[in-house]
Formats: sequence, C-alpha cells, structure tokens
Amino acid sequence: MRPARLLAPRSVAVVGASTRPGSYGNQAVANLVTAGFPGPVHGVHPTAREVCGVSCVPTIGDLPIVPDALVIATPAATVPDLLRQAGERGCGGAVVLAAGFAEVPEGRALQDDLRRIALAHDLPVCGPNGNGIVSVVGKAPMWGDAYLPRRPGPVALISQSGNVAVNALLSRRALRLHTVISGGNQAILTASDYLAALTELDGVTSAALYLETEDPGLPAALALAAEHGIRVAVLKAGSSEQGAAAASAHTGAVAGDHRVLKALIEEAGGVWARNPHELLELAKALSRAGRSAGRDEASPHPSGTGGDVPSALPGNTRPHRSGVLVVTCSGGDAAVAADEAARLRIPLPPLSAGTVHRLKGLLPGTATAANPLDYTAVVFGETRQTADIITAAAHDPAIGVVLAYHDRPEELDAEQTEAWDAALDGITRAAANLHIPVVVAATLPELMPEATAEHLTDLGVVPAAGLTEGLICAHAMTARLDLDRLREIAHCSQQASHTPPDVSSGERHPHTWLSEADGKACLKAHGIAVPRGAVAAGPEEAEALRKELGTVVVKVHSPDIRHKAAEGGVILGVSTREDLDRALRQLPPPVLIEEMVPPGVEVMVSVRYDAVTPVVVIALGGAWVEVFDDAAVIPLPVTPERVARAVRELRAARLVPDVGTLARTAVAIAGMTRREGFALVEVNPVILRGRTATAVDAVIRRGRPAGP
Repeated sequence: MRPARLLAPRSVAVVGASTRPGSYGNQAVANLVTAGFPGPVHGVHPTAREVCGVSCVPTIGDLPIVPDALVIATPAATVPDLLRQAGERGCGGAVVLAAGFAEVPEGRALQDDLRRIALAHDLPVCGPNGNGIVSVVGKAPMWGDAYLPRRPGPVALISQSGNVAVNALLSRRALRLHTVISGGNQAILTASDYLAALTELDGVTSAALYLETEDPGLPAALALAAEHGIRVAVLKAGSSEQGAAAASAHTGAVAGDHRVLKALIEEAGGVWARNPHELLELAKALSRAGRSAGRDEASPHPSGTGGDVPSALPGNTRPHRSGVLVVTCSGGDAAVAADEAARLRIPLPPLSAGTVHRLKGLLPGTATAANPLDYTAVVFGETRQTADIITAAAHDPAIGVVLAYHDRPEELDAEQTEAWDAALDGITRAAANLHIPVVVAATLPELMPEATAEHLTDLGVVPAAGLTEGLICAHAMTARLDLDRLREIAHCSQQASHTPPDVSSGERHPHTWLSEADGKACLKAHGIAVPRGAVAAGPEEAEALRKELGTVVVKVHSPDIRHKAAEGGVILGVSTREDLDRALRQLPPPVLIEEMVPPGVEVMVSVRYDAVTPVVVIALGGAWVEVFDDAAVIPLPVTPERVARAVRELRAARLVPDVGTLARTAVAIAGMTRREGFALVEVNPVILRGRTATAVDAVIRRGRPAGP
C-alpha cells in the first residue's frame, strides 16, 4: 500500500466540512485555505453549499474530481461506509480524525470494519484517532487542530501522539518541518509505512519518530531511509505485550523491547531520544548531519590561521572523525560539558600537539588549549579572534563536529547587543570556513531565541536549546551509517517474520516451552557444551547417575517452571545417597540429575525472535543478571567479532576470562535458534572458565510471531 498521494496531495476534499467554527470539519477546511493550498479543495456536506469560501457537494460521489486525499471529519460510526465510498471512487487515501475506535473496548469492532474495507480497496488511511497530516512543503495541512503556516524544511515527524505533533508545529526552535504525521491508532498505515513513503518525497533529510507500539516493518524502513540519506531519531514510550511474554525468562527484564528497538535504531545510524524536546532537537541536527556548513574542504584558510592549519583530504578519502570539540568562553560551562560528556560516553578527544601549538599563538595567556576549549571571557565579542581560535581547533584530525556554547538573552541594550552579536559572528565566521558541522547551543533553552535560531539555520549552523542537548546533537552528527549491516538486519528480520515455528520438526508448537533436558539436548546437538546428566524417573536411576557423575545437581523436571532456583527447584552439591534421598523428598521424580560444573564467571546468553528485530543478548551476572542491568543487545545476524566488540563495551567486561570464547558461544546459540525456528532461547548461566563455556541452564520457547 503506497501512501504517496496522501502525503503529497494535489487535491483535497473534506468530508464533514462544517460551518460551525471550532469543529474538526470547519478547522480542516480553514487550515487549507489559510495555508494557501495550491490545488483544488472541496467540501462534502449534505446541505451546506460553501464552507470558508470552499464549495461543497452532498456526497463523495458528487465530487467533481477524484481527490488525492480525503479528510474525514465525521463521527466514528459513519467512517467505514465513507471509506467504502472513497475506495470505490478511487481516492488516493483518507485521513480519519474521529476517535471511538480500538482505543476504547467498544470501538474495536468498528476499527475492524474500517480495516476490512480499507484493505479491500487498497486505500491508505491515516488514523483513526489522530490529528492528521501536514505537508508543510506542499502547503497541505489536513489537520484537525488550528494550524499556522510555517517555513518548510527537511525535517519529518511521525508521531503516534497527537500532542507531540501539535507541540512540534507550535514550537519556536527553528525546526523546519517538511511533513508532520499524527498516525493515531495506525489501523492501516504504521510508522514504518510512513517512513518508507518519505523516501519517495524530495527534500527530507531527517525523521523524528514518536512510537508507542512495536512495528515489525521498522528494520526494512530504516534501511530504506538510510539508503536515501534520511537520518532518524526515535522516542519510544510505553511497553508491549511481547516484552511481557519475554519476561517469562530473564531476557524480558534485561533486554525488553525498549532496548531491542534502541539497539536497532543505533545500528541504523539513528539516535535514541529520552523526551520530546530531545527528539526534536536531534531531528533538527540530524537533518544537517554530513552536510558542509560552509566552504569546500579545499577552501583557503581564514585570515589569522595562515597555512599552519592542515587541509583535510579531499572527497571521500577524508577519514571519519568521531570526536566533538566543545568551545566556550566559560570555565563553568566547559567543566559541566566535560562531566556530561563523560556521563553520556561522548568522546571529547584531546587536541593534538600541532593543534595545541597553533592555539597558543591565538589564545589569551589565561586560557589553556584543551578540549573543552575555554577561550575565556577576555575574547568574548572579539569576532576575528574567536573565529581564528575555533577554526584552528576544529582542524584537529580527531574532530568531527564543533559544539560552541553561546547564550543569547532576548532583551539586551544596544551595547550588550553589539557584544553578544559580535561573539556569535565569530562562531558563524568560523563555521563558514569549516568542512565539518557546527552546532551552537545555549546552556539554557530559553537563551536560544527563535530569531537567533533562525539566523543560525540560515547560515547552515545547527541551533540547539540546552547544554546537554547540544552535546547529544553534536555527537549524533558524528555517527556513521553502515548500509550493508542495515540491509543484513532487515533481511534477517523479514526472514524471521516468515519462518514457520519449529521448522526442524515440521510440526507447529506455538508458544510452548521445552523442558531443560530437551533444551540442553538441542544445545549439545549444535556443538554447545552442557553438563553431563539425564532425567531420572525414580530413586534408583537417580542413584545410578549420582555414582556415575560424582557430586551432582538435582533439578525439578518440568517445562512449566523456568526460574527453578527462585522457586526452590534446584538442589546443589548432592554427593551421597543420604543427600540424594533428602533431595528426592523435596523434589519427587522425575528429576534432572547433572554433574556439578566448577565455578567460574556466570553470563546470560539469549536470543530473541519475538521483538521488533531478532537479537542476541549478553549480560553478566547469572542469577544476578537483572540486578546488574548490564547488557549488550546486538541485532542479528552476528559474527564473533561483532559480539566481542559489544561485550567489551559492558561495564563488567574485564571479568570475562576470554571474550572470544563467549562470542563464539553466543554465535552458536544464535545459529541454533535460527535453524530450529525457536522464538526465545535463554542460556543462563553460561559458566566461563578459561577458554571453556558450559551452558548450565536453558529456557527455550517454540513459536515465532506470525508473518505479515
């Protein structure tokens, strides 16, 4: 289903166009008129001849044109039949503003009818229970709330929250929006459908996504967006049913759907936002990521720096620079920025000896050439000196983005205005001579007035509101896309959604759990070491196993008990017949008898196929894994090298005796999960000793999510 006509309409009709001010039908027509929509607009109303100067007809069938977009601003009960009429007429799509569908129990059947009719006619539908779509570029606000025309730009917003979209349109942050979509219940079109459709529009370079539900189409849509140069920022709210299902094992708590989605977004070169303010600031910054803020890299050096600043390598041969340079005239801001960068793990690389040498001739005697670079208040307002300092520091080979802090109060007298503007001119003059992006951030959001933000945007500089937000935006702009990796993830995700459960046996066992013994037999068959042992049907079989294995562990044998230790289902250190008899009184046969594995480092390795994309999860701690909350979440497919890199990022990585052994074990478990068609495999713990890894416990669930 392609919503291109809906997102960039050449003609619009409003069903339910109303003469009553404040109604959705009246507001939708008024918005199109106020915005100056260049194409034909018609209203549909049973009696009114005109609304806001727009001519009306009684029914959809009476429209003199077949509209690209139909705005339906009528009560929920009328919507399914109106969609049927729209589909029969050949309309390009519909925006349904009404509520009263699946967001309330009594409306679920109505939404089912809406879906059935829309799918039967291949009719794209935005909503229901949303605010609609605004094509800022196309002057087409198909919007139920008040709308003021805005200056268009390259940023798209896809939101399941109507209020997030409304606030974005009302914000004062030089957020130049291209398209705004309030998807509501997403009965037909989802966030991934919209993201994929945006790639067909000219001028979109970043997208902000506010999500409340999981979307299995996201991996493919993210890969498509990356191929078209669209960077993505995501804010995810709420939890999902899939996360609740995975919580039957430790994996759901350690790597729930939020972490899986976060890992996917970061692999896509996108950024994970924590709140709507951060989401919009990131989307604004990402819209300029990778663009030159000024002249070409071969441009002459600015006056004052001479030939001492090395020119970067031309074209695509320039090495990737991932460091952020922080520049400020305040020692306090420099210190706080350094602390925040350390907390957020944002690299502020030290300046090279050559850069330090060049800066010594430019900085006042009280300043130190370092990163963060505090050029002191002595230089504040000195335009040329400020530009020369920033330019010299920014040419350091480790620097990929410049973050300059500049607070601009809105109310200043003439003398103050001259000084503050001269200070900002120094930053923008430097930006015009650099081949890397420049972000100017106010330490407090209210100290970035809209006029200043618009001025900076016009100059190709990213304005950011907030000290920490500035750091986050600058760091986001250094991220590098790996298109091949993204395509691999998307392919794996699509394969997983179409794989029938239990492909190895040819049987369907949806959402059932294997016993530990059966799970370990499967692990062993795939080359993963497990303790020796077997299921004992009675006391004599149990005693024979004890004599054969030595000191043993006695475990309850039931696929319905997954957290055995927490439920008293594990007895350790059984070495005599007396110990065994006591154990069997506590855990009547059948029981699983296994040899005791010598102690080592305990690690959880699991594979999830029931999230937005398949992932492998590695966390240290064994029984303490949820307490430590230290996990690596890696989208599939994986290699030992990729897993090893992720493990080394863990806080407790130094405890792992051999990262390579752990990585190879994780890859083997992932391979088994794929070949067997399992939905969830959790091996917890894997005991690591030297270069050995033994799977001591296993929780395995059959049943993959149904394909689309």
